[in-house]
Amino acid sequence: MATHGKKYQDAAKLVDRTRAYVPAEAVELVKQTSVVNFDPSIEAHIRLGVDPRHADQMVRGTVVLPHGTGKVVRVAVFAQGEKAQEALRAGADEVGGEDLVKRIEGGWLDFDVAVATPDMMGMVGKLGRILGRRGLMPNPKAGTVTFDVERAIGEVKAGRVEFKVDKGAIIHVPVGKASFDADALVANLAALLDAVNRAKPSGAKGTYLRGVTIASTMGPGVRVDLPSLLAAAAA
Repeated sequence: MATHGKKYQDAAKLVDRTRAYVPAEAVELVKQTSVVNFDPSIEAHIRLGVDPRHADQMVRGTVVLPHGTGKVVRVAVFAQGEKAQEALRAGADEVGGEDLVKRIEGGWLDFDVAVATPDMMGMVGKLGRILGRRGLMPNPKAGTVTFDVERAIGEVKAGRVEFKVDKGAIIHVPVGKASFDADALVANLAALLDAVNRAKPSGAKGTYLRGVTIASTMGPGVRVDLPSLLAAAAA
């Protein structure tokens, strides 16, 4: 079993594993217990009371974080004609049709999000095996298959993130950087929890939101008090 280094162990001693911290305390503690020499991401881990093996209990959606993720997002857009020009004006990093498909087939994957107009999906479908396993395939449910490419690009660049429950019934989503102000991290975390709460599936039984933990890259996890975070989300 892998063991943590001394920096991690020292940081972990600052976290009381027996308590859940109110959101402001939690984010300050996560910032304090960062153990890396760069500006790490802060990730939220939300445990849900669902069984993802059943289609009526799948949880998936998107949310625009009010303070963004702190990451420069590179967007590739599959579009032609006027929609291609619209994408370029909206700030897309790469725009194309068949030429873009061929570049990706050749191994080019220098982007973080792919957007496509619906009429391009027949062509984009050829890339399913390449983009699908990397989580880059445009999807209507994620808002990345649309004729409103300007809006889609704007939201992605502004900090829209996608969330999807994994087979362990946990959602993992970045909510900012350690360099963010605590208030910004709390606002992003509250927005995410509100979106996840609104995405509650019809088949979910019992307690839906089971717990929230946040952690910096390679840092120890900090439990967040769920009632306090729900109150912040509702504010």
